[in-house]
Amino acid sequence: MVSLTAIFRTVAFVVGWMLDIAFGDPPRLPHPIVWFGKAIAFCEHRLNKGANCKAKGAISSVVLIVITYVVGVVLPWWCIPIVVFFCLAGTTLIREVRAVFMAVDRSLDEGRRQVARIVGRDTSQLSAQEVRTAALETLAENLSDGVIAPLFWFALLGMPGMLAYKMINTLDSMIGYRTERYRDYGCWAAHIDDIANYIPARLTALLMILVAGRLDLFAFVVDNGRRHASPNSGYPEAALAGILGCRFGGPHYYFGELFDKPYIGETERPLTTADMQRAVTLNRRAELLMVVLTAITTFIIYNT
Repeated sequence: MVSLTAIFRTVAFVVGWMLDIAFGDPPRLPHPIVWFGKAIAFCEHRLNKGANCKAKGAISSVVLIVITYVVGVVLPWWCIPIVVFFCLAGTTLIREVRAVFMAVDRSLDEGRRQVARIVGRDTSQLSAQEVRTAALETLAENLSDGVIAPLFWFALLGMPGMLAYKMINTLDSMIGYRTERYRDYGCWAAHIDDIANYIPARLTALLMILVAGRLDLFAFVVDNGRRHASPNSGYPEAALAGILGCRFGGPHYYFGELFDKPYIGETERPLTTADMQRAVTLNRRAELLMVVLTAITTFIIYNT
């Protein structure tokens, strides 16, 4: 017998995804991720000083994640569309990447300013090629962080899992850096994010090569994916580099410090708007496949 609960929750999930497809992140609406950021900044400003910064960072990160998970538990099921809508970033990410390519085609300075909106590296000295490369790297990496991983955790743990993941990811994006300021305090935030993204990052790469019809790239992705300094980010980047036949990575400045990232891929060639359009199509197809899998999983879980 088909459960009404399973139907309602599955439909609610799909509606939330469709809202993201239609609207992205509305700039005039209060966004829960902004609240997450304010909570993280509040703790960091008060705790990231003196002794035992690593322990204080670990405790504050875990407390924020647990609180967020509990909030997800107490929310009624009809909040699913709102939570899914706010936790997915696929449409906004694609808009931003398209804007980067349009901007750099107009002027290099405009391209640098535009790409600075979506990357953490210093963009002031990037070449036009490096601006485009940074945008496509972010597109691949954030397909995992901003789309596939939230969907994965929704499939596994429902609304609480999706919300908790977004807190984990926000913690990492704010304090999970190996700079002097965050090296100790953000250490555990970065480790927790690595754990939460371990399966989704590899799943993202698999979905990308599946929808591209390029299963022959499996060995390439495994080999190049593990070259990245991050245990996870290299896999979706390697999948996109293999599909496009290009090269990502290399040295970049973050907060005034040089980080010598290894190269992913072997073919250094100019990137074009056509490459961006192909990458966007690939992202959308991978996202759609994951949405279908998540909807099926949600229905099965609540129909048992």
